[in-house]
Amino acid sequence: MILGIGSDLCDIRRIERSLGRFGDRFTHRIFTDGERLKCDRRAARAPSYARRFAAKEACAKALGTGLSHGVFWRDMEVVNLPGGQPTLRLTGGALARLKAMMPDGHAPKVHVSLTDDPPLAQAFVIIEAVPLGTFPD
Repeated sequence: MILGIGSDLCDIRRIERSLGRFGDRFTHRIFTDGERLKCDRRAARAPSYARRFAAKEACAKALGTGLSHGVFWRDMEVVNLPGGQPTLRLTGGALARLKAMMPDGHAPKVHVSLTDDPPLAQAFVIIEAVPLGTFPD
């Protein structure tokens, strides 16, 4: 069953300006070490950061809290599954909210779709509750 849906559009130029103006102060406030490492290795650095920024915003919407109620930017990390598919690793307040949303006998599954078409980056996040025992090992 679907528990939350979030979407976000992010202007890549805005992220590019923040990177230029604030540098590490911006990236360290918003992104995890793993996200910074991945984005900083890319030639298209700003679009990579913008996709992740949009994913965090979309996730906060899907959680139903926005960036409040103990949910912070770095509580949501865009990571890739072994096949390359993006998902989100939640910690801190975001993980606590996810657990609070989950009905008994269910486990969370977070679906993420990321794209960009300059000047915009876009993300969709769906939080699903899957009955225990239905996940493949």
